[in-house]
Amino acid sequence: MIKQRAFAAMCVIAIGVTGAAGAPGAQAQSAKWPERPVRVVVPFPAGGTSDVLARLFTPRLSEEYGQQFVVDNRPGAGGTIGSEIAVRAAPDGYTLAMVPSSYAAAAALYKLPYDAVKSIAPVSMIQIVPFILVVQPSVKANNLKEFIELARGQSGALNFGSAGTGSTPHLAAELFQQLTNSKFTHVPYKGDGPALADLLGGQIHINIATAVLLGPHIKTGKVRALGVTTAKRSRSMPELPAIAEMVPGFAADGWSGLWAPAGTPKDVVSRLNQSIGRILKIPDIQERLRAIDAEPTPSSPDEFARFIAAEVAKWQKVVTTANIKIN
Repeated sequence: MIKQRAFAAMCVIAIGVTGAAGAPGAQAQSAKWPERPVRVVVPFPAGGTSDVLARLFTPRLSEEYGQQFVVDNRPGAGGTIGSEIAVRAAPDGYTLAMVPSSYAAAAALYKLPYDAVKSIAPVSMIQIVPFILVVQPSVKANNLKEFIELARGQSGALNFGSAGTGSTPHLAAELFQQLTNSKFTHVPYKGDGPALADLLGGQIHINIATAVLLGPHIKTGKVRALGVTTAKRSRSMPELPAIAEMVPGFAADGWSGLWAPAGTPKDVVSRLNQSIGRILKIPDIQERLRAIDAEPTPSSPDEFARFIAAEVAKWQKVVTTANIKIN
């Protein structure tokens, strides 16, 4: 019995020594990261917001770490194909993903083969872009208060054109209706361009899109801006109220961020987070982001994780309540 106890104790000691040795070994391995090129998956085609951001940041990361950070475009199925590729990659710091706000909405719109919250290790938020709620000049509402009253009094009579079913502007409009007890008739288009064309032509009454797209038409009076979708007023358009000022709880940000597969070493995530924070302080980067009305928005990994979880929950509720289906 004594010999058995002694043997068991030796096994425990051996396991403890092995575990203690293994942890520093793993730390040493991640401390050497990166020792080869790092892939940054963009789950959308070249030329989109996520792609432009990735190509803005990867040269800076390559320069800082002495290894190439390579953009890998993997579009399809609303961004879910590329996201699945990224979450299923080895969690070793050599695969990252640059995603937009539709990443969170996809969890509500599609039956995903991964968990949009638990399958990732968030690195940092990068930017927030406000959308603008605009109406055709024929709509008899000069401000948000009048618009809400009009929408409530003419249930379904006002047409809302979006970039497509399930797009962030579409979900933003659904959230607006749910919080204001109003009703629009949704007209989905294949992209922002056709929706804008019909707005300018008077075929639809309402649209939600970015300042880059709508700004010139707001200035010429071809459309009337009523508010921005972010929780606070936009730095570039301080005269426009945040919709949340009139509709408590409303927020529909266009955002972008960087994450890695769940299980990626925390020190790698931390180093990347600090790098993103430094890059976002570079005047040239800030200028290029604000040129597209994007606000640099660095965050901690934990802050970004909480934000994504909240976004997924919010859009899940909106999609379920509105019974939105992707054909």
